[in-house]
Amino acid sequence: MLYPVYKSTYERGDGMETDVASITSDWRDHVVMWVKDASRAIDYAETRPELDRSKLAYYGYSWGAEMGAIVPAVEPRIKVCILALGGLDFHRSLPEADTINFISRVKQPVLMLNGHYDFFFPVESTQEPFYRLLGSRKDQKKHLLYETGHNIPRNELIKETLNWLDRYLGPVN
Repeated sequence: MLYPVYKSTYERGDGMETDVASITSDWRDHVVMWVKDASRAIDYAETRPELDRSKLAYYGYSWGAEMGAIVPAVEPRIKVCILALGGLDFHRSLPEADTINFISRVKQPVLMLNGHYDFFFPVESTQEPFYRLLGSRKDQKKHLLYETGHNIPRNELIKETLNWLDRYLGPVN
């Protein structure tokens, strides 16, 4: 498990609102930095002899799942994706930072787990378009909906994540 501390989050906080896209160069620059942060984390993982670089997965939760439309699209070292509680961002941003311009380039197997009543990422306007636009093969993408809001039962999240990783990376548990 590797968790990058992205620019403007946690101890790297700088006042930037990271959860709502905007049509500004500041937002665009942050998206570029977040992708670089993810790539640098993968660079580091590849220096670790105990890690198998052929089995790198992207796990995104909420905002991280939304970024799952961009990071895996430009990072070929990622082999599989699990995106929990995400979808397309209906807030517009500059073209070079807009998820809509990247999502069809995501070719990895993708598991999406969402709440049917999610108020941040509604099913019809954000989740379904995200799933439909993924560039993954139809037999390598799956969208699971739970009778929840912006949360998923933890036991289901763990079970489905491990099953997906086992399927595409080999046994992980």
